[in-house]
Amino acid sequence: MESASVLVGENVVVPGRSNQGQGQVSNGAQTTFKWTIDGFSSLLDKGNAWTCSSVFQIRGLNWYLRLNLRDTKSGDKEEYVSLKLVLAQRHVRSDKVVEASFKFLIYDQSYGKHHEEHQVSHNFQSTSTTSGTSCMIPLTTLKEKSSGFLVNNCCILGVEFTRVVVAEGKDVSETLFVQKINNICSDPQVYSWNIDDFFLLKNPSTSPVFELCGHKWFITIHPSGQDKSGNYLSLYLSMKVLDTLHENSGNLVELSISIKDQETGKHRKLSGRCQFSKNSPSWGWPKFISLEDFKDSSNGFLLKKKCCIEAQIAVIGSSKIE
Repeated sequence: MESASVLVGENVVVPGRSNQGQGQVSNGAQTTFKWTIDGFSSLLDKGNAWTCSSVFQIRGLNWYLRLNLRDTKSGDKEEYVSLKLVLAQRHVRSDKVVEASFKFLIYDQSYGKHHEEHQVSHNFQSTSTTSGTSCMIPLTTLKEKSSGFLVNNCCILGVEFTRVVVAEGKDVSETLFVQKINNICSDPQVYSWNIDDFFLLKNPSTSPVFELCGHKWFITIHPSGQDKSGNYLSLYLSMKVLDTLHENSGNLVELSISIKDQETGKHRKLSGRCQFSKNSPSWGWPKFISLEDFKDSSNGFLLKKKCCIEAQIAVIGSSKIE
């Protein structure tokens, strides 16, 4: 299990491909994933953005949830708690369609019941790995004490699969602990990777290992794109030493990757809020920037074969799978 993603423009942060952690072996009986948000107010204070759960396995496929606590609808000033379901890209082949029916859940912790969103069906494929946004419930309703949805600054969300293949119902659960803002790891730390000759890079190439927020990391660049199309540059951030993590634990990380504009300071920067774990040690953008824009000298990204890539990291929470 692990985590997935923040939307910035048309770019979504996704799990990277890795030889580490191919997901837990599934016995085919799991149908429900529970996600406990412990530190609800701290996550709420971070504003209108998408937070990824850990990646969890249902019927041999890796999935993750995306949560926005301050989502809005067009023409409506009310804020909503919204969820999306995502099929991890490494499990999506161009010739494969995953037909899934599921329900998003918010649990009433006072009476042991749950609020169900209407049944959702989606065909997941390489061109459509994310379900549509489901505005579950108004934020004001969730915060009402009588609802039982928010107890001791904690709420429990989830997804229940009603059809992927026939399976008996057993739960997979995760607890997300969001740290207070004054925690030392909440302060962003920065690493810069200076590349002297972009054209000598292999596909892929990695930065030197660096240490930020008490963990070791490295940046992976695909100079001609992860899919080798030759049209885009791909960038990923990976956690290096994962054997220090428990098998069922993860770190919630706010990350930004930038390609520096060496002339005007108008950097290309994409951000995400993701969970790094043994199953998902790498997150990033397969289409970070088009090679045409990157190589255009007027943009200042690539000058005299040189470029600079910057990673900014803050560890703001942790997760535990049960």
